[in-house]
Amino acid sequence: MKKLLYFCILLLGVTSCFSQNTKKNEEPKDRLVLDSVVNRPIVGAERMGEYLPLLQGKRVAVVGNQTSMVGNTHLVDTLLKCGIQVKKILTPEHGFRGTADAGAKVADGVDNVTGLPLVSLYGSHKKPTKEDLADVDIVVFDIQDVGARFYTYISTMHYVMEACAENNVKFLVLDRPNPNGHYVDGPVLDMKYKSFVGMHPVPIVHGMTIAEYARMINGEKWLANGVQCDLQYVTCKGYDHTVWYSLPIAPSPNLSTDVAIALYPTLCLFEGTVMSVGRGTDKPFEMVGCPDFTDTSFFFTPKSKQGASKPMYENQTCYGRNYGSTSLYDVTSIRIGIWKDIYKNYTGTKPFFNSFFTKLAGTPELQKMLEEDKSEDEIRASWKNDLEAFRQVRQKYLLYKDF
Repeated sequence: MKKLLYFCILLLGVTSCFSQNTKKNEEPKDRLVLDSVVNRPIVGAERMGEYLPLLQGKRVAVVGNQTSMVGNTHLVDTLLKCGIQVKKILTPEHGFRGTADAGAKVADGVDNVTGLPLVSLYGSHKKPTKEDLADVDIVVFDIQDVGARFYTYISTMHYVMEACAENNVKFLVLDRPNPNGHYVDGPVLDMKYKSFVGMHPVPIVHGMTIAEYARMINGEKWLANGVQCDLQYVTCKGYDHTVWYSLPIAPSPNLSTDVAIALYPTLCLFEGTVMSVGRGTDKPFEMVGCPDFTDTSFFFTPKSKQGASKPMYENQTCYGRNYGSTSLYDVTSIRIGIWKDIYKNYTGTKPFFNSFFTKLAGTPELQKMLEEDKSEDEIRASWKNDLEAFRQVRQKYLLYKDF
C-alpha cells in the first residue's frame, strides 16, 4: 500500500506540473473564457503528497462536483486509483455533474462511473445525517467557489462541518483560488435575514478562499451551539489575493465565463426582482433585461436549456443591458451603478422587487435606498462601518498574502 501511495503521489505530481500553463505571466484580457488559463496556481487537490497520507486506511466521503478535478481526472477517480476507501459522494446544489437548475432539488442516487452512492445535500436535507456519516472517518471537501455570500456551496460546507463536529468526523478542505478574492465589498448580512443564500455575517463579496472561509466558520464558532469541527486543509501553491484566476471548469451551469463570474456578485441581486439575468441564453449573468424596459437597443430571448429548463420570460423578448464586454480590471467593487440604472429604466407595472432581494442583499436597507434614489456614495457609505469590522475579523483567517 505504501508503494502504491508513493507511486500515486509521484505520478500526480508530474501530471500537475504539466497542467500548469505557459501563459502564467500574461495579463488577463478584457474577456476570458473558461478554457483560458491565467496565473494557474497548483490547487489543493493537486498536492496529493499533503493529503493522501491523511486518507490512507480511512473511510472517506467526498463533497464534490464537476469542479473536483486533479489535472484531467476527477478527485474521486483519483482517490480510488490510489487505493483510498471512498465510501460515498455528498453532492451540493446543481448535483454531482453540475447540470441541475439553480434551486432545483437534487435526488440521491448512484454514480454510474464508480458505482458509489450519491447523497444529495440539496434535496430532502441540506445537512448530512448521523446515518450519512456512520461509516465515515473523514470528509473531503473539494468544490470551486466564486466568493459570493449567496453562492450556496459555502452554506453546504457549513452544514457538513457542523455534522462532522457533532459526529466526531474529521473535515478536510482541498483549497482552490477565489476568482473574486481580490476585493471585499457589499452590505454585511443582518442575521435576522439568515437563509441558505446567506448564513453568516459577511459581505456579499468576502474575499476568502474556501479554506479561509472554513477557518472563519470554525474560529468564529458559527456552527450550531458553538461546536467546532476537526478542520484540516491543504493550501494552493502560487496563489494570493492579488492573483487573477480564470476557472478551468464552470462552477455551475449559468456561470460559464470569467466575465459572468466577475459580475455575479452584482447581477445576482436581480434574481430578487422582475429582471432576467439571461438564464436560458448562451451568456447568463452577462446581461439583464425584461419585456418592460425603456431602452430597446439590446434584447435577448431566453430558451429552455440544460441548467435553465424553465427560464424566466421563456420565449419572450427581453430588453435591457449587455455587460459582456466588461473589463475584468474594472471589477474591483460591487457595481452599484448597474442596480440604479436598471431600476430607473424599468417601465413595467409589476413591483420591481420581491422578497428574495432582501435575502440576497442581507438587509432591507439596500432596496429602500434604491427606491429613494440615493447616490452611489450614500449607498456605499451605508455598509462602510460593518465592512471595516468584517475586514478585521477576516484578517485572522487568511492563508495567503492579501490584496
